[in-house]
Amino acid sequence: MSTGNIGFEETLWKAADKLRGSMDASDYKHVVLGLIFLKYISDKFETKYNQLLEEGDGFEEDRDEYTYENIFWVPKEARWDYIKDNAKDPKVGQYIDDAMILIEKENPTLKGVLDKRYARPELDKRRLGELIDLISTIRLHQNGEKDLLGRVYEYFLGKFASAEGKGGGEFYTPTSVVKTLVEMIEPYQGRIYDPCCGSGGMFVQSEKFVEEHQGKIENLSIYGQELNSTTWKLCKMNLAIRGLDSNLGDHHDDTFHNDLHKTLKADYILANPPFNISDWGGDKLTDDVRWKYGTPPTGNANYAWLQHMVYHLAPNGVAGVVLANGALSSNTSNEGEIRKNLLEDDKVDAIVALPDKLFYSTGIPVSLWILNRNKKDNPKFRSREHEILFIDARHLGEMIDRRHRELNEEDIKKIADTYHQWRNVDGSYEDIKGFCKSAKLEDVREHEYVLTPGRYVGIEDIEDDGIPFEEKMEKMTSELGELFAKSRRLEEEIRKNLGGIGYEF
Repeated sequence: MSTGNIGFEETLWKAADKLRGSMDASDYKHVVLGLIFLKYISDKFETKYNQLLEEGDGFEEDRDEYTYENIFWVPKEARWDYIKDNAKDPKVGQYIDDAMILIEKENPTLKGVLDKRYARPELDKRRLGELIDLISTIRLHQNGEKDLLGRVYEYFLGKFASAEGKGGGEFYTPTSVVKTLVEMIEPYQGRIYDPCCGSGGMFVQSEKFVEEHQGKIENLSIYGQELNSTTWKLCKMNLAIRGLDSNLGDHHDDTFHNDLHKTLKADYILANPPFNISDWGGDKLTDDVRWKYGTPPTGNANYAWLQHMVYHLAPNGVAGVVLANGALSSNTSNEGEIRKNLLEDDKVDAIVALPDKLFYSTGIPVSLWILNRNKKDNPKFRSREHEILFIDARHLGEMIDRRHRELNEEDIKKIADTYHQWRNVDGSYEDIKGFCKSAKLEDVREHEYVLTPGRYVGIEDIEDDGIPFEEKMEKMTSELGELFAKSRRLEEEIRKNLGGIGYEF
């Protein structure tokens, strides 16, 4: 089964996408998601409103009845029916902006979060009206369908990441990658932190994980930080629609230069930092308290992120981080030294090499780093002192279109189960040639601290097809001979053609 969503989300996307016209995907994203958010909180409000109306006690306009149940209070002029009734009015953009302002004023947790750019002249009001009509056809909140909007929202975020392509998908980590990390580190209860939280996918999947394992979401405290202001707003909305309390700071900010959670020690860190960023301002942070394992190079933030995360881990904390593959072997400007120090201090628990084409913003292959503050004396797991698990999952996943691959449920389970069998006290782990290997620190030293899983797991044994070696070699050399002959003929032809126009060599 694929982790992609299918159904009315796709219908809604196709219809909405037709209305995009000349607008950039990045602009359109905020127009659509803002409206979907407005429709949802209005629908949720209306469900409660109708319930109170039926009870007949006259409390349907009593604000406390709503806030008591964590339902946003929606004033009359901000309710969806009012927007829908004015969808064909040329001033509809202004009505939406006013509705957003009213909702923020009435609900302090949404202060500064909602998009208020619907009245701007370049937004085609006819198309906006059509979009309102379209969104009006779907009820985004009904009893028993808690995550209906969550599904639409997640689906649209993925579609926008795909539409924006390179440079646009940084705010979004593909669901199958997030799910793999969450299943591996199992954020069941405690403080969860993402220092570059994008649109909040790590938190959403953690919530789903807790629910699937019959836990209580109240047992998770969410902390995050995001540099981009519009993405910070997306994240706030993404969490608000799910009723998740979070501390993302009062504003967007730079995690390296203004850490909003300086004293936080997290039980779980889940993060997909932007890959290989070169302009992170490292020259202004050379003596930072976080650089316990060495000063990261000013030209690449990968090892700054890794050290920032280790610094923020609680004594038994675990982190799951997505990094570009270069970080596994790079020796440029102190990176090799930092990696060596992290390994010698026994902070690296596992490395998973993932297949390429998983991301919307880049085609490069990435790896998952599982970091652990305490591999030796954690009462929940066996001691893995000076041991590292390598998983080579590059052959997993399936192409869902020409450019993108996805890990399916079985792939995710295979990776997570392998890690758990290796880590857990009652695990029955075994090395599998070509897939996984439990290596000692001495092995890693021999490989000069390079962490590429392929170096450790070896090559999968190939079944003997019964054809004798000599026969195979004869066939291969004969084919190669034909190719060489063809190559020589082409070379002669090119020389002749070039000679004909006066170029001899």
